[in-house]
Amino acid sequence: MLVVRPAGPADLDHLLELAILSGPGFTSLPEDPDQLSDRLDVSRDSFTGVLPVQERWFTLMMEETDTGDVDGIASVKATVGLKRPFFSFRISNNPAQSPSLGIRLDHQTLTLVNECSGWTEVGSLFLKADRRKGGAGRLLSQSRYMLIGAQPELFAETVLAELRGVFTPDGACPFWDHVAHKFFPMPFDQADMMTGSTDKQFILDLAPRHPIYVDLLPEPARAVIGKVHPQGVAAMALLESEGFRPNGLVDIFDAGPTVTCPRDHIRTVRDARRLSVVVTEEFEAELPALVSTDTVEAFRAVRARAAIEGETVRVTSETAAALKVRDGDIVRVKS
Repeated sequence: MLVVRPAGPADLDHLLELAILSGPGFTSLPEDPDQLSDRLDVSRDSFTGVLPVQERWFTLMMEETDTGDVDGIASVKATVGLKRPFFSFRISNNPAQSPSLGIRLDHQTLTLVNECSGWTEVGSLFLKADRRKGGAGRLLSQSRYMLIGAQPELFAETVLAELRGVFTPDGACPFWDHVAHKFFPMPFDQADMMTGSTDKQFILDLAPRHPIYVDLLPEPARAVIGKVHPQGVAAMALLESEGFRPNGLVDIFDAGPTVTCPRDHIRTVRDARRLSVVVTEEFEAELPALVSTDTVEAFRAVRARAAIEGETVRVTSETAAALKVRDGDIVRVKS
């Protein structure tokens, strides 16, 4: 059975493998053991409540209980943009007209902004290629919202997600090559690493101080603004199914889109019910349900057969073991 559970320091080898497989442009998964080790320490301290709420970054691993294989990762940052800026480009429409000539134009511009301070971010969604079917991706994605719903007071009223921008099959990034690199004369990987490991002062020092007119950019760069990496199309669809929508912001390096949704309007947060567990092997269930624990500290989530009866939910002993719950415990269920 697949279970989504908290990540901790013992997961370093698994996390490094996933970081290598994720490829370029996945800012939250650098191929750096030291950074990843620090992240796992933060995850442990977030789940145990050691860190202040605003500094918590919850990392989740998807594990096969039979083999112990770790095949995916997802995360939730309680807040972004407070200790370090959260820079984006805002896409704006700037109309221009000449009544005497009967001409009206709409010029799009990109302007550096820091608009997301204090928002919660869901991210780091990545699965090994052979797991991208059979509902594993949906389980991993929705587990983040079950975590938020378990203790919503720990998270902001607005939730965002950044999608990786377009890269070519050979690893080139059209927006970086034609636009961002002009302001940050370094390899993409270096800029990407510095975004996660520094205070981002280099962005403030070097980023354009004036709007960039999109019409003046080369066509390869214009074509990818706000577009999603091919490997992120499924993730985008999952976000949209939960109620997330583009908000006009894009990443300053690869121009991937940002999407947002009010926390309490996220479909899984809104629709999941708190129910009491009944462990039994004999019950009828037409479809599997999403089931998670009801606390952040002991968070675990699975998709499994479950039968809702009033204020209770029947689950098998295998499901109860995966969740580490017993008869009478409270779980959250989304059918």
